[in-house]
Amino acid sequence: MKGESMQVTRAPHGATGARIADTLRSAILAGDYGPGERIHPDRVAEEAGASRLPVRDALRMLQAEGLVNLVANTGAWVSQLNAVECQELYQMRERLEPLLLRLNVPLLAESEIDRLQVLADTMETSEDIERFLELDREFHLSCLEAAPTTLLADTVRGLWNRTQHYRRRATRLFYTDGDRSVHHDHQLIVHALRTRDAEEAERVLAGHIRRSRLELTRHPEVFDTAESR
Repeated sequence: MKGESMQVTRAPHGATGARIADTLRSAILAGDYGPGERIHPDRVAEEAGASRLPVRDALRMLQAEGLVNLVANTGAWVSQLNAVECQELYQMRERLEPLLLRLNVPLLAESEIDRLQVLADTMETSEDIERFLELDREFHLSCLEAAPTTLLADTVRGLWNRTQHYRRRATRLFYTDGDRSVHHDHQLIVHALRTRDAEEAERVLAGHIRRSRLELTRHPEVFDTAESR
């Protein structure tokens, strides 16, 4: 009975909470909220035309995704990393994401690989950083959705979420420096998927992530909060 009562109590807020979570998630990933910035539930509730209860649900969802840190009886902040923490998360990505890609290689439909080719080609010709970031995220995460997993896919997505702000800053440097290696990697990944070469796909992706990790070590200014927005 207790479980049933809790379910009835929460049900009216479920759809609203999910809608608020979608809005906040998009804003955080787009950089509208910076690393370490406080999220004010009252303000979010007012903008959403909702009570604080679905806002709390939304913040819990985003905490589970790695985008928000909640401190009991204190508040909510956008997740923030220092250089050491970011390196740890990138090392995790470097090992876990290629494994997840390997599991997906035999399961991806040809139509999905065709779409990945379009994304890779579009990124290569785009000069807009925010558009590139959007397409890059879609490219990599779309490669990882076919294989059923218990924890691996959620873990990789959480690593992407928590490092998003620093990837944005690093990408700005990438465009400034004119490094085209990221596009070369994308094309190699698509080719490996097309030929169902799981070992090659895993190898290229690991090197792709490693290159980003090493680039971050050369640019400590990425972790300046003011620069990361």
